[in-house]
Parts: sequence; structure tokens; C-alpha cells
Amino acid sequence: MGNALRGVVASNPKPGQEQLTAALTGAGIPAGSLQVSASRTPTGLEVDAIEAAALQGEDCVIGQIRDGSVVVTVLPVLATGKCFVGG
Repeated sequence: MGNALRGVVASNPKPGQEQLTAALTGAGIPAGSLQVSASRTPTGLEVDAIEAAALQGEDCVIGQIRDGSVVVTVLPVLATGKCFVGG
């Protein structure tokens, strides 16, 4: 996930939800295991950070893009079986 996110940031430091989803599925992450946060607020403003999470077994690989920087971490799956609350 980290390499795919860094590739996206190289071409656009503030990617949208669709661009991020396309890059990650294009890198081989199954769409059914992928969650991507919104890239705009309900009022149409850009978000400060966009996140993506991929379910891998009992772990979630979570990547965040903020100000053109990428951070990736691994956290346990939530009780809902998802990586994001409300996702």
C-alpha cells in the first residue's frame, strides 16, 4: 500500500477519493477489502487528510496522505469486521 500511495502523491499531493481508489485497486488491492475516506467535506471543502484501509486477515493496513506525505500503519480489525468506524 505504501508504494501505491507514494506513487499517487508523486503526481498529486492531494488526491481525490476516486484517484486513490483507482491507484490502490490498480496495485492489486481487492476492491472488496478496500475502504477510502472522503476527499471533500459535506460542504464541499477539501479534507486535511485522506485515508485508505485494506483488510488483510485480522489486520487493517491503513495509509494516510496529509500535505503530500504518506504514513502507513497496521491496526487490528474492528469488531464490525471493517477498518473504519461507520464504514
